[in-house]
Amino acid sequence: MTRIIALIAALGAASPILADEVTDTLKSAMTAYEEGDIQYALDELEFAKQALLRMKTDSLGAFLPKAPDGWSVEVNSDMNTGLAMMGGGVGAEANYTGPDGQDIKLTLMADNPMVASMSAMVTNAAAMGMKVERIGRQRFAVQDGQILGLIGNRVLVQTEGEIEMAKTLLETMDFAGLANFGL
Repeated sequence: MTRIIALIAALGAASPILADEVTDTLKSAMTAYEEGDIQYALDELEFAKQALLRMKTDSLGAFLPKAPDGWSVEVNSDMNTGLAMMGGGVGAEANYTGPDGQDIKLTLMADNPMVASMSAMVTNAAAMGMKVERIGRQRFAVQDGQILGLIGNRVLVQTEGEIEMAKTLLETMDFAGLANFGL
């Protein structure tokens, strides 16, 4: 047993941190830059950026709640394509379907110009005549089959569909973790 531990420790000390797609691509960009191939360096940097955005998107998607008993959930994997046309950022979206055909769409958007523009509306919802409710320790604006909330001043949470079931979904979310995601 101590031999195995010693072997693992020796291998760990002898080798650098395991490479991944991002570090390999960044190293390739540096090599291209050092060789004077600026265009290839730019291409590699863009590739690394896209890989990092995929990682960030995956981490945001982890905050989508599981489907309640008897419900199904379908995650929209094309969510970020639309965000690219709205100034970037990351997003996650899921459609929840109940046993009686009820539908709820839950969308998370972060670090997007649309989030900044919606923040004033969400923050001043009561002054705009919207109903304001607390779910956990978060304030949400509720109106016309939608619930809107701003978590950590950077993540917009939006539901569309049956309000009471949407609240039930939101009650299961980790808002403290969501406020700090990706930081």
